[in-house]
Amino acid sequence: MFIDDEDLVKRSQQGDIEAFEQLISKYQQKVFNIAYRLIGNPHDASDLAQEALIKVYKSIKSFRLDASFSTWVYHIVTNVCRDELRKRSRHQVSSLDEPLVSQDGEVNREVPDYSNCPETAYEQKESGEYIQGLINSLSPEYRMVVVMREMMGLSYEEIAQELNITLGTVKSRLNRARKYLKDKIIEDREQRQSMGRLSVERGKA
Repeated sequence: MFIDDEDLVKRSQQGDIEAFEQLISKYQQKVFNIAYRLIGNPHDASDLAQEALIKVYKSIKSFRLDASFSTWVYHIVTNVCRDELRKRSRHQVSSLDEPLVSQDGEVNREVPDYSNCPETAYEQKESGEYIQGLINSLSPEYRMVVVMREMMGLSYEEIAQELNITLGTVKSRLNRARKYLKDKIIEDREQRQSMGRLSVERGKA
């Protein structure tokens, strides 16, 4: 039997634990996925997802029923992750590990190089870990707009409101991030093909 969010939220606001558990079961995977895309590793993502869901539980009585529950939940997990990224940025030391895309769009470093191990490169490129590696290489402000747009499905206007930036800034960051990701994927594919041709030529020698 299908029970919509509004009914579950109403019951949760009245203290119905079972109803809240049903809500959590619907959203916990998406909450984790958002945290993972923003933070970059499953252990921290799991901790932050749990923190976000605790905030949902503590704040659910203040949720307005005329709003979208899913959007509200995603707003909470996004804020939890943003706070974590801010903490990390304050403790970062300038080094070769600086973000790949800076505020002015410059490329500062490369993502991990798997050229010495073609098998590992292939496995990484065929998995979500490869895409996550690319996303991790973006600085937090670029990573945030990519995840909000491509994964959470927010409009440009919603992203601008959520991050308190202009619509033009949202579009600029998305365009720069997408261009980098596209170029890097093409570059990696060409590198892999080149390694494959080299292996064939060596085999014929």
